[in-house]
Amino acid sequence: GPEGQMVTKVLVHEGVTFNRELYLAILMDRSHNGPVIVSSPQGGMDIEEVAEENPNAIHTQPVDITEGITRAQSMNVAKGLGFEDKYLEDACQQIEKLYNLFISCDATQVEINPLVVTDEGLVYCVDAKITFDENASFRQSDIFNMKDESMEDPRDVAASKFDLNYIGLDGNIGCMVNGAGLAMATMDIIQHYGGSPANFLDVGGSANEKQVEEAFKILTGDKHVKAILVNIFGGIVKCDTIATGIINAAKNINVEVPLIVRLEGTNVNEARALIENSDVPIITADDLDDAAKKAVASI
Repeated sequence: GPEGQMVTKVLVHEGVTFNRELYLAILMDRSHNGPVIVSSPQGGMDIEEVAEENPNAIHTQPVDITEGITRAQSMNVAKGLGFEDKYLEDACQQIEKLYNLFISCDATQVEINPLVVTDEGLVYCVDAKITFDENASFRQSDIFNMKDESMEDPRDVAASKFDLNYIGLDGNIGCMVNGAGLAMATMDIIQHYGGSPANFLDVGGSANEKQVEEAFKILTGDKHVKAILVNIFGGIVKCDTIATGIINAAKNINVEVPLIVRLEGTNVNEARALIENSDVPIITADDLDDAAKKAVASI
């Protein structure tokens, strides 16, 4: 973001002299139901800009994930990039090795920009970006253990540890909701009534008291949050479980901003009784419109 991040490490690499920059990427493509190699002789620049200005300069080579990349396919990609003569074999090997890395590491994208031929005649990956499938973290522990959490928003790190889906925004009304669709609707209705959501926070369909407390810690840790709106529809998760978590969290964390709660669904009457009989200053709401209005008015 505009606030930047503190630099903690510097990578120094030998200089590489080259006269031609190419683009090569391997990614999962839904339209081809599997891996695709995207290449272009116009590397060293934004590939989206190339696609807009000169789409014919971009080549696509689908690969059957069950068979893997063939020499004919790597040769086709290499020739499309303009490799020939003594450079062709080296380029094919590089492309095949990159594809094998893509598959073996459960990557979702391997992007080389630029891929170059050095003055010494070497095919060289000068710069690269690799993203990995988080669903495969259980079998790629060596890779995911290298994750540098200091470069991430501390709130995102805290949320991930407790299976909470969190995205920080620029508003001042913190939101805790179960279900992505309901979370989006909650954010929209807050804006409709003149407020501004401070976050997207989905506690999921099976939230427990501990997750609720951790969610409150994340919300209250944001200095911009001036009110908190909890909007829960009890289906799999029961409203009384959420209510107990809210009450305990408010007591343990000492929530100092207005707390607006709207609960509906399984065990909602029990949940309302718990809130009414608690000594926590909670503003209850009958429906989402009522909750949003009260949240906006509380600031």
